[in-house]
Parts: sequence; C-alpha cells; structure tokens
Amino acid sequence: MARSAPPNSQTAPLPTNLPFRLISRTIGQGAYAFIRKAAPPHAPTPVIAVKFINKAHAFSTGRLKPSQLAKEIALHRHLGKHVNIIQLLSAGEDPAWTWIAMELADGGDLFDKIEADAGVGEDIAHFYFVQLVAAVGYMHSKGVAHRDIKPENILLSGEGDLKIADFGLAALFQKDGKKRLCATVCGSPPYIAPEIVAGKFGRKGMNNGGMLPKDEGGNAGYEANIADIWSVGVVLFVLLVGNTPWDEPTRNSYEFNEFVETRGHTTDELWRKLPPEILSLLRGMLKVNPGGRFSLDDVRRHPWFTRLNPFLDPSGRSANPLGLATQMLENLRIDFTADPVAASQRQIDATQYPAPAATQQPRPSHTHDTMDHDHRPHLLSSTQPETPVADLPFDWERPPRLAAYDGISASQPTTASTSAGGHRRQLSASLVDALCEDVSLSQFTPHPTVPLSLTQAAQRFKDILPSYSLARLVSPLPLPHLLETLGAALHALNIPVPLASVAPANGDAMAHQDAQQAYIRIKTVDGRKQGLNGTIVVERIGEAGLLEVRFVKAKGDPLEWRRFFKNVVALCGREAVFVPGESQ
Repeated sequence: MARSAPPNSQTAPLPTNLPFRLISRTIGQGAYAFIRKAAPPHAPTPVIAVKFINKAHAFSTGRLKPSQLAKEIALHRHLGKHVNIIQLLSAGEDPAWTWIAMELADGGDLFDKIEADAGVGEDIAHFYFVQLVAAVGYMHSKGVAHRDIKPENILLSGEGDLKIADFGLAALFQKDGKKRLCATVCGSPPYIAPEIVAGKFGRKGMNNGGMLPKDEGGNAGYEANIADIWSVGVVLFVLLVGNTPWDEPTRNSYEFNEFVETRGHTTDELWRKLPPEILSLLRGMLKVNPGGRFSLDDVRRHPWFTRLNPFLDPSGRSANPLGLATQMLENLRIDFTADPVAASQRQIDATQYPAPAATQQPRPSHTHDTMDHDHRPHLLSSTQPETPVADLPFDWERPPRLAAYDGISASQPTTASTSAGGHRRQLSASLVDALCEDVSLSQFTPHPTVPLSLTQAAQRFKDILPSYSLARLVSPLPLPHLLETLGAALHALNIPVPLASVAPANGDAMAHQDAQQAYIRIKTVDGRKQGLNGTIVVERIGEAGLLEVRFVKAKGDPLEWRRFFKNVVALCGREAVFVPGESQ
C-alpha cells in the first residue's frame, strides 16, 4: 500500500510499521488528508477507517500547526465512546505521516442520501436531529465543543444511525468546572453562528441584540458550546427543506438580514414550508443574541423534540433500519424536466485529468482553523485551505456493487435496446435484469422504489442504501458522445471544460470508442459560494458496452454535490441515462 501518492498530499511512502493492513483505496479526503479502510494484520474484521495526514503538506501548504493536530487527537480521545460519535481507536506517526485509526462509518454520508431542495419527511428529520442533539450534548458534557457541525461531518453507521466526525476544529470550552471563551473564527459560513463572525468582523454589522462577552485579553469571545447549538439548528433546517437558510450570517446575506429584521418571521419560501411547531424550535435555536438562544435542555423539552417517532427506539437508536433506508431511497428522485439555474454554480476552475504540470497554479491557502476573506468580495471563505486538484492522482475505491456487471455481455438474446445518437445497442436479458436491480438507478424513474429482491435479502440499513455515493448513472451513449454531452452540461453551468481536453485515462486527447475510462476534474463553488471539488469518472462496465458515470466528491458540502449532480443529469437529458423499466 505504500506504492501510491495519495490525494491532496505530496508524494511520500506510507508508514511501513502500521498495526493494521490497508484494504482499500481512498474512501474520503480533506484538504491535506485522505482516508482508507483497514483491518487487523491476520483477520478480515473488524474493518476500521484510517486517516493519513501528510505532515509536510499540512504544515506548509495548509499551514496547520503540529499543536493543532495534537489537540485534535487529544480531544477526540478525550471524548471516549458514544453511539453517535465516531470513536478514535489509536493514533501514531512517522517522520512523514500522522495517522488516526477510527471507527468506520459504513453507512456513508448522511447528506448524500438526502434530496437537495426537498429534504426528508418530519419523522426522518426528527430521528437524525434527536441523534445529533444526543451527540452534541455528550460532547458538551465532556467540555468539548465541535465548532464545525455541518453535513460534511455527519456520517452514518451500517444501521443508519448518525455519527459525528472530524474534530479538527474542536475546542475545550470547560475544564474542572471552569468555562473559557473562544476567539478563533472557524466553521463553515452557512452553518457558523453570527457571534463567531462578529468577533472578527465587528459587532455593529451583526445586529446581535447585545454586547458580546470579552475574553481576558479584551477581545470579543464567544461560548463555543452555545455556537454549536446554532449550527445544529441550521442542520435541522437543511434536513427539512434540503437547503441552507442563508449563505452566511452577516449583512452580506439578504436572507439572514430579513430573518434578523423580522425576528425569525421571514417571508422566505423555504421557511414557509415548515409547520409552526418546527418554526418555534428553530427560532429558539437561531436566536442571534447567544444569551437568548435555546440551551440543549430547552431543545430537549420542546414539544417537537419530544414527539413520538416510529424510527426511534427507547435507547435513541434506529428502531427500523430497513424502513428508514427504504423511505430515504424512495425520496431520491432526478427530475429530467427540471430547469437548472446556471447561477447556482460559479466557476473557479475546471480542468481535465491528467493536466500539464505547467498549468497548475496553486491558489492561496487559508489557515486550517480560521476563516479569512479570499479574493471574492463580501464572502467568507471555507474552513480548510484551497488546494490544487487537477494535478492529484485519482485513487478512489470503486463501489463494490459494480462488480455485478462484470462478465455480463450485451450480445446475448435481446430483451431491450438503447438508442445513442442514431446507434442501436442490443442489451441482453441478464444485463437488463442487473441494471433493474441496481438500487441507485431507481432515482431516475418517476416513482423510485427498492427492488423487491433487495428488500427480501436486506438485513441492514446499508443493504438498501449503500455507503457509496448515489451520484452516479449508467449511460448507453458511446464514450465520445457522452463526453461531449457532459461537457455541454458543464458549460451550461458556467464550468467550461474544453471538449478536446476531456481525455481518457490513457491520456489520449481523443476519446476513442473502445477507451475504458475518462476523467473530468471539477473545481467550482456551490450555490452558497463555498468550494466544491471532485471528479466525474466515466468507466466502461465489464463486457456490457455501457458506461458508468460516477460523480466523486473530494471536497465540499455533500448536499451541494448532490445538487450539482442533479443539474448535470437534467442538462444531459433522459437519452444519456439508462432508466429501469423504460425502452430508450
């Protein structure tokens, strides 16, 4: 496993004295770290997740301090074990790397499984909100505030239970019964509490309804645990409607200004979708003045919090994992008639893979635990530093279910056919059956459902909703035609990709019909002006002749990546996608 150069790091052999064996390629990454699965040296289980941080890259490009990395490990270890928090198992280092072994969240990202601009029903939103409050309450009882609660850091177990991850920005706000204020400006702008921003950018513009506390040095400080409650409230809003209430909690956001001026009785259509009981809870959690904000005890006493939930058992865990997964899957739907808004995606950079080294110009980095202004006026930057993407190797794990297509031929007796730019392609009965059993393809049908055979065989949440991203499709188009279609869709979203440079994996500038893979590297910003990076991978499926297209997110909000995927698919059109049950 020491052979490869991992994403977002400088080339360096991995440690050779690890107390486990790595069993996967990359399953996740950050600005200067990546994650792989591992298992004991001589046993297949338990499977864990190991985060590798390249120290030279993190300490120079990312400007992360060694003390900050040590603090992350210490605070994570201090939290111990809780059902809704990713558990730290061990940690170590060599001259080049620091590694952190953790519990594996084998249910994947929660917000990858929530429909953008739709959200989930009240029962599912309530279920995950209760678990998030349990996790945050436990952290606070240990004197630790997370300070970066957002969709990227909310994962799932194989049973569908919520798990909070990533303690890189966590802070110890209480020790031996004594509280301390924090002054570091950190977090993600759509989720950050206004008093955190006010500490750096001035209190007058915040309309915060009162003076902020001062720390011993005379600087504005904030109570990190109270700031966490604000972020939890924003996450609840996103669960319910599939979008954030504002870009950032400052005067630069029209939605936030109206929310402040109307004391939470905004006319925004997203808020108008919510029933009064939920509005009451959100207004309490999103009080701009932290002194008037709900405490966690207030939240736990609220009538909406205490409501009965068929998905929640008395211990706070999932009472019906299969029902939960089924309902979430059936809520995921791609609308081919949707009209994507080009303004929702703003280009920073989009480049092909591989790219000439001479074209790569690193963007300025920001410090890991603070936010700062970048070149965009009136916008807060994202939590972690921007890192060049196009010159990094693509080393992500292939979803295991795709192996079911290997060895299936398209030349057996025909049961269906596809049309691709005037070409007819015959599909065998076995291939059609395999495609119809692919759970992620149900999202393209008018009424998504779980295949009956899967329902009968499923035993865990992850058997229905897999851990890998559902931002994928199967296309009948020839590779050159598909790449041209994808390129046109990206152009329509203001992400220009020169079609001649969308090259197959072998580096050939022309996408030949018999090529096996092609990559399109994406670096843009989402609808909330935050960084959104990843790769569109086009790969031939076994012997079937069809193409699988995976949208692999490297950095950014998973819900925003889902929205990006939906927009691209809508622009590509129905003819570019195999839809189960339809003759194309």
